[in-house]
Amino acid sequence: MSTIRLIVGLGNPGPEYQHTRHNAGAQFVENLASTYSIPLKFEAKFFGFTGRGTISGQDLRLLIPTTFMNLSGKSVSAICQFYKVGIDEMLVAFDELDFDPGIAKFKVGGSSSQNGIKDIVSQLANQRDFLRLRIGIGHPGHKSKVTAHVLSKASSEDQAKIDAAIDEASRCIPILFEQDLVKAQQRLHSFSPE
Repeated sequence: MSTIRLIVGLGNPGPEYQHTRHNAGAQFVENLASTYSIPLKFEAKFFGFTGRGTISGQDLRLLIPTTFMNLSGKSVSAICQFYKVGIDEMLVAFDELDFDPGIAKFKVGGSSSQNGIKDIVSQLANQRDFLRLRIGIGHPGHKSKVTAHVLSKASSEDQAKIDAAIDEASRCIPILFEQDLVKAQQRLHSFSPE
């Protein structure tokens, strides 16, 4: 596992989407920025909000794209090219339909039906072996309901679980940096918000 230099949180721009399930990844990066006092500011050349800071002695950048979700790769590829960030030096956080609220997991590579991840993979020449943080938002039960589900706000009970999983994932970043991915996975994957 290479050193992580960039952490990306996916979401949709604008106040109407700010607290929707689809913005769980962006909420994670906002949590990190707040916890580690990393100011985020809009940078047009990266199509997003970005900041630079240190976590556990590791110099890194945070990014929240301000493109819509299905164009996230435009923002990610711009910052990766500018700072020469390798595919194995990036962590991307996003909402995961296949996990219940309160569950979050680290994973390297693989496929994804999530539109932001699909666009990042296509913009990065089909390279998919980057570290991912999948934040559970639950599934509405039928694919015809998915769009409305991800673009709406979670119930207060589910949101509390999502927030708890995001907090725990933030606490696992120093473990990732100071120890390794396996240790961070062991802690995060055993977390229960109950």
